[in-house]
Amino acid sequence: MTRLAARLGLTLPLLQAGMGAVAGPGLCAAVSRAGAGGTLALYKEPPARAARLVREVAAATGRPFGVNVVPEVTGPAACLDQLRAVLPELPPDAFVTSFGLPDADASGVVRAAGHPLVVQVGTLADAGTALGRGAAVLVLQGTEAGGHLLGRLPVDLLLATVRARYPHAVLAVAGKIATGRDLADAVARGADGAMAGTLFVPAAESTAHPEFKRRVVEAVADDTLVTSLFDIGWPHRPHRVLRNPLTATTERAPATFIATTRVDGREHPVPRYSAAAPGEETTGRIEEMAMYCGRSCTRVTARHPAAVTVARLGREYGRRHSWTT
Repeated sequence: MTRLAARLGLTLPLLQAGMGAVAGPGLCAAVSRAGAGGTLALYKEPPARAARLVREVAAATGRPFGVNVVPEVTGPAACLDQLRAVLPELPPDAFVTSFGLPDADASGVVRAAGHPLVVQVGTLADAGTALGRGAAVLVLQGTEAGGHLLGRLPVDLLLATVRARYPHAVLAVAGKIATGRDLADAVARGADGAMAGTLFVPAAESTAHPEFKRRVVEAVADDTLVTSLFDIGWPHRPHRVLRNPLTATTERAPATFIATTRVDGREHPVPRYSAAAPGEETTGRIEEMAMYCGRSCTRVTARHPAAVTVARLGREYGRRHSWTT
């Protein structure tokens, strides 16, 4: 039992990342039921739909789960609207995660509702700001992680730096986590747990597009790269993705519509270089879309139900943790 597990009521000190187009109610509930921290992606969801998705998760699991907001993408006002819609629907043991710093208003409504606030950061300065705004847990994202990057440090160096400055903070790491041994080694280096995203993309309950799942399973670390190409809808933030035809050329193609995704029966066009990842309801030129993937993909080699993946990590973590302690 680490401080992360104790603080959030988890059996295994592992959080599932709240990835847009991937982390829907099915994945969140499955990870939660398995004893880890399932997280529902709110991303750009309208408040009413976000509340409905939270009710769906709450009906499917009696264990703690979280919701994830992205203030940098939605903007402070829309983020606050999402939170005000979902907080009344959350069970008492639920938590709220924020990708990047939430503002004081968002932090305040989460704390006032009595839910732990988990903030993902990539720098020492942001770690201090998040703690000042009441974060119960910090997730320290290293540059090895998939998706949009919040800093420029590898995860081990970021962990050592933040732990030295804030020795009593509850810290999880994001980046390089795909096995129970990875998790145990992170704890041995001073973390209280970890967050994993790439690990759960291929899960049976994930809403990622089948081609996205296939590519993650077949990829190795050097099939990923950090780029700023996929900036429509989320500018000024570098991201780690799988290589594709767009990353293979220095010439930028026209940002015309290349795909369509369906949400609640309505179709939405997706332009080339969109920040949106392909979900199961996406059709079109999937191979040109952003497939976010961390360097841990080398050790992600199968498409299992989330419960199987969490159980495997739990066994590996128990064996490795016992050996290291």
